[in-house]
Amino acid sequence: MEALRDRGLTALRLILAFTLLSTTLHYTHNVIRAADYPQVEGVSVTVTAVLVVVAYVLFTSFGILGYRDYLRGRYWRALAFLMVFSLSGLASLGHFLVGVPQVPAFWFATIFTDTAAALLLWAFVMWAATKLNRVSVPDQLSTQH
Repeated sequence: MEALRDRGLTALRLILAFTLLSTTLHYTHNVIRAADYPQVEGVSVTVTAVLVVVAYVLFTSFGILGYRDYLRGRYWRALAFLMVFSLSGLASLGHFLVGVPQVPAFWFATIFTDTAAALLLWAFVMWAATKLNRVSVPDQLSTQH
């Protein structure tokens, strides 16, 4: 548990900062310049922009809940929230399901920084889960007495 509080918290803060920066930039651009991205047939640009805002708020809320629970030592619950939050980065790849966005290189790159952030968050969750699953021999012996 000490690794989760010490090294884990620092790593989580860095990953969350990177994720928030990337997704905030990307999702904001998606709202402001929604018409520049490939559109789903039958869904207006306005509806798309509103859905992006709702998705951003929802995903970010899960990230905040995950961070809060991590600070409180509710690690399994925190990790579940953080996995949901990671979907905000993976959702950015959804642009390619309807076409290749014709946006400036910087904004195009945020699709991939979102994906990288999601993968970093997944790696963190897997690392933390392995730490939580480790039970030392002295701990096992003390619970048997």
